[in-house]
Amino acid sequence: MRKEYRMSTVRTQATTLSFDLPDGSVAEVAVTTLLNGGYAGRSQEDVAAHVRELAELGVPAPSVTPSLYPVSPYLAQQTSTVPAQHGKTSGEAEWALVVTDSDVLLTVACDHTDRALEVHGVAWSKNAGPDVLGRKAWRLADVADRIDSIELTAWAGGVEIQRGTLAELLTPRYWVDRLEELGLLAPGTVLLSGTIPMHHGVDQFASRWRVELRDPATGDVLDCDYEVTRLPDPIG
Repeated sequence: MRKEYRMSTVRTQATTLSFDLPDGSVAEVAVTTLLNGGYAGRSQEDVAAHVRELAELGVPAPSVTPSLYPVSPYLAQQTSTVPAQHGKTSGEAEWALVVTDSDVLLTVACDHTDRALEVHGVAWSKNAGPDVLGRKAWRLADVADRIDSIELTAWAGGVEIQRGTLAELLTPRYWVDRLEELGLLAPGTVLLSGTIPMHHGVDQFASRWRVELRDPATGDVLDCDYEVTRLPDPIG
């Protein structure tokens, strides 16, 4: 079931991201629109599995899939440290589309989410932590013909927690078309893909997260890696 979204860009102080491209050039983009896809598996079995994962944490099922959550643009970050207020936050392995003045780029991302807040509202939880993006990217056009073979892997605390291929998720082309329909396929838009199921029995509340995209055709790897640090207890 498709919901017709009504979105407008809220102008804020833009975060500028910088990406190294395979040809040695650097692409920069000032983020004006940040969106998180959710429940975006091509397989309804995978979507149901992710809904069950979140249900174990008390998160209600979505009314519409795939979902799309607007996120504050300043939360798009290239960082090695994510501060957290408590121990119930965790990442999710994802890819991200980045729209620049001349290209649509594909990079690796980790959507760091407040799981305690998520039980009260998924959209709220997405705005309680950053979307961490890699510092390297590919031009989408250069990998589009082999997108399904690209591998997506995540480690939490050094233990593998997610592994799959982009064939498990709705395609970048799908999201490009949706952005165009919404009038958001414009420089400064960043969209995260949604995630793949986590392995059972692995502790997701780890102090370190790493996510990789690997292109088997070239051996090229895009990665992001960060430490989760606890903020001091509040006073008062």
